Amino acid sequence: MTKNIIMFDRKRLKNPNGFIFGVPGSGKSFLAKLEMLFSILATTDEILILDPEREYTSLAELLGGEVIYISENSSTHINPLDLTENPDKEDNEYDPIKAKLDFMLSFFSCILGNQEISPIQKTIIDNVMHSTYKKYEKPTLKEYYQELEEYEKTAADETKAAVAYLRQTLHLYVHGSMNVFSNPSNVNINKRIVVYDIKELGKNLQTLGMMIVLENLWDRVAKNRSRGLGTRIYIDEMYLLFKSEQSANFFYELYKRARKWGGIPTGITQNVEDLLRSELARAMLSNTQFVVMLSQNATDRDQLARLLNISPETMMYVTNANAGSGLIFADEYGTIPFENKFPSNTNLYRIISTKFGENLKKKKEE
Repeated sequence: MTKNIIMFDRKRLKNPNGFIFGVPGSGKSFLAKLEMLFSILATTDEILILDPEREYTSLAELLGGEVIYISENSSTHINPLDLTENPDKEDNEYDPIKAKLDFMLSFFSCILGNQEISPIQKTIIDNVMHSTYKKYEKPTLKEYYQELEEYEKTAADETKAAVAYLRQTLHLYVHGSMNVFSNPSNVNINKRIVVYDIKELGKNLQTLGMMIVLENLWDRVAKNRSRGLGTRIYIDEMYLLFKSEQSANFFYELYKRARKWGGIPTGITQNVEDLLRSELARAMLSNTQFVVMLSQNATDRDQLARLLNISPETMMYVTNANAGSGLIFADEYGTIPFENKFPSNTNLYRIISTKFGENLKKKKEE
């Protein structure tokens, strides 16, 4: 309201995890990129970005970062069965193989069309997972599939059909046209800012790709913790992870794990209504301490006001707000209206803006 600069360090919060919400064109990715830029300049944190729409490539190139392209035709591979070692050697409760079960349940739920995993399927998935890691030092989905075949041969009659169903579904992702994640990892990242570009995976594989990338990058988070470094993780189009209860649970567990491991995840989405259909997402929002709201439609605005206990008068700052303007909800620090009129005649603006007309102008000038 005073038009003075607002400076806020999310690390001052007990839980710095956060969300950025706004309708299309409200400035979500622009604001996220500015936070990334300031974090690079003002901290030693590393930045990992999950990018389903190729929004962050230019910023990564500007900052000397690395872009990893993941698609059916890419030579880059991420193995979803890679284990993340415990970054806290004194934490004897963490078992990397047991921790992998949450991911495997989410993985199968996703490839089964977001179906709920039955108790008998959970048992099969868990048993095959343990036998796979017992037999192979660094297994891939190919080895998991082989173990599933062996399990089917000796399974009791009442479980044989369930094993066969899981194996037949997995076949497409191991020996079929969607086998992009069935090879050993060959990603070697040394840059401080890394973008995982999954735009070319296509809609059928994007949710699965998001889960696999998130599972994989926790190895980087763990290694950074042992080096005394923080890791900021940005997940664009986050609502895709709440399409099923299983993938929502997977994301929720990662969000909880982040603070202990020195990670600061930020979910970004325009599909707030889709997100809030999930009870788990609503619970996460009710307990979060950092939310940036840009312009909101009426339904999303009312739901966010109730969840975060913000008055209707304050929510007027996100009603038909100009691009870049909105509210910062920061728990005990209050709810702060802001206006971010970034000068458009700068090189930085040209690089990080994603407005359609401005992108065309940028390409012509180049």
